[in-house]
Amino acid sequence: MGAELVYTLSLRGYQHLLRYVLAEGANINAQCGRYGNALQAAAVGLGGNKEVVELLLAQGADINAQGGVHGNALQAAAAAGFGGNKEVVELLLAQGADINAQGGRYGNALQAAGYRGNKEVVELLLAQGADINVQGGEYGNALQAAAYRGNKKVV
Repeated sequence: MGAELVYTLSLRGYQHLLRYVLAEGANINAQCGRYGNALQAAAVGLGGNKEVVELLLAQGADINAQGGVHGNALQAAAAAGFGGNKEVVELLLAQGADINAQGGRYGNALQAAGYRGNKEVVELLLAQGADINVQGGEYGNALQAAAYRGNKKVV
């Protein structure tokens, strides 16, 4: 079964169909789509779908796989909607996501959360050891990403 099917089911939150296609041997880590792979799509789709993220991780999704606009699942969750998804961020961190992984538009999860103005996710990432001085992405660093969007509560 195609990568696009697993990706779309994950993005839209169709757990029952996703379970079926994974049981039939679909590649859970295949790269495709704007968000890169199924786990990243689930982390950002519908504002971040914790249940689908849990399912994908339980089925062996690579938590630190790179690709797509956000670079990785943690960054996707930090950028979900315009407030991020703290529950999905917490889940990914608890499961071993690399908090300082680089890639994607924002550079890393802290920069994504800062750009999106999600104070709770910024605080969580800092408390968990995110490096505030890391350079990368379109905006340079976390402070520049937050300032670019005028997110005073995060700056």
